[in-house]
Amino acid sequence: MHHLVRAGLAVALLSAVSSQAVGASRFLQDPYPSTYRPQPSEAVLIHNATVLTGTGQRLDDADVLLRDGRIEAVGRGLQAGAEVRRVDAHGRWVTPGLIDVHSHLGVYPSPGVSAHSDGNEMTAPVTANVWAEHSVWPQDPGFAEALAGGVTSMQVLPGSANLVGGRGVTLKNVPTTTYQAMKFPGAPWGLKMACGENPKRVYGGKGTAPATRMGNVAGYRAAFIDASEYIAKNSPKPTPRKRWFGSGDGSDSSGDSGGKRDLKLDTLAGAIQGDIRVHIHCYRADEMATMLDLADEFGFKVAAFHHGVEAYKLADRLAAEGVCGALWADWWGFKMEAFDGIAENIALVDRPANSCAVVHSDSPEGIQRLNQEAAKAVAAARRAGMDEIPPERAITWLTHNAARALGIEGQTGSLEVGKMADVVVWNGNPFSSYALADQVFIDGHRYYDRTVPGAKPVSDFRLGQEVQ
Repeated sequence: MHHLVRAGLAVALLSAVSSQAVGASRFLQDPYPSTYRPQPSEAVLIHNATVLTGTGQRLDDADVLLRDGRIEAVGRGLQAGAEVRRVDAHGRWVTPGLIDVHSHLGVYPSPGVSAHSDGNEMTAPVTANVWAEHSVWPQDPGFAEALAGGVTSMQVLPGSANLVGGRGVTLKNVPTTTYQAMKFPGAPWGLKMACGENPKRVYGGKGTAPATRMGNVAGYRAAFIDASEYIAKNSPKPTPRKRWFGSGDGSDSSGDSGGKRDLKLDTLAGAIQGDIRVHIHCYRADEMATMLDLADEFGFKVAAFHHGVEAYKLADRLAAEGVCGALWADWWGFKMEAFDGIAENIALVDRPANSCAVVHSDSPEGIQRLNQEAAKAVAAARRAGMDEIPPERAITWLTHNAARALGIEGQTGSLEVGKMADVVVWNGNPFSSYALADQVFIDGHRYYDRTVPGAKPVSDFRLGQEVQ
């Protein structure tokens, strides 16, 4: 466990974390559980393709067999019965489904009108009590457009106005009526935090704290101190302040009052105990280092820094501490904290052993072309004279590493036997400017086929507009 600088919290936290198996499940109860069910699927043999497995391997003239919604086999010369549908992929490439770890689809849906602005709960600097999933609008036309770009899963996050914006949710990119039917089964929640300009601008502009970067850090520390005490008060050891925790009959509150259940501190406690993955919007290297120190102080782990235009400055530390860098290819200079961004950022973060470079979008347009964003990073590295990054390496930025950041790498993110059959068939090299997804499978069901009219989901909202 991380060393705790504050001695007064050390005993309480050590005691609480030692009882994680009992306490964590209470902090993580989900009254809105996933109702996702894979659609029926036929067995499919995709053959004669260039296969990028997502594990760093490339197989030429190879096959992928999908059966019962899972990857059954990957290799050359696979045999299958007459009942198996065959897809001739000669000249095509096959990859795992792409995963975007930073999306606001559904919470800032299209069309972009004020009535759809549901991503930032700008009522307090710390709103860990809110869950992005409760803002997700499944009719957002952006989901279908992302599917056409090969995206099969994504994490939808709150915005970055707050120090702690709330919980994010991982979704399967399938057409549904409810967000629960999109929730990725068993995926851990994310906790969205933000450092730097955004929270201090939002709240400083209101004449409240935080108004500075030092105010930001003070706000994080105060929130995690409260959460640390909350864990101790609600540990399995009997205590008069355990009422809601033991029986569930206490009412919710907006603060830690009298032992009542507190939705904000539920989330922060889950992060400290390692059950909710911490994702931090952070640009500058010095601030990323500060956030790593904050994590060390309170005993939580950072899953990924998002945007991180200066992540290249501490790539070795990120790799050593197992922290992913979820990054853009080339967003530079649009605000002060982005001025030291470089186009080689992703490639440099990818260089150390055990690194975890990820390409993300933070954009309803960018999510449609994540493959091209990765291609731009490869080209930037080439222009800088770095070692050539082969396709089998670059695809991990969009698949396996992204799944690792979200804690779902055991289920998806690579073409390995037994994993979900989340698969994309491309018309050529996915890192070409001309690349298009021909077919997209999610759990073995073909949700998208570019060559078949009508074989693409269309949102109810868009259908309604066409009728009108």
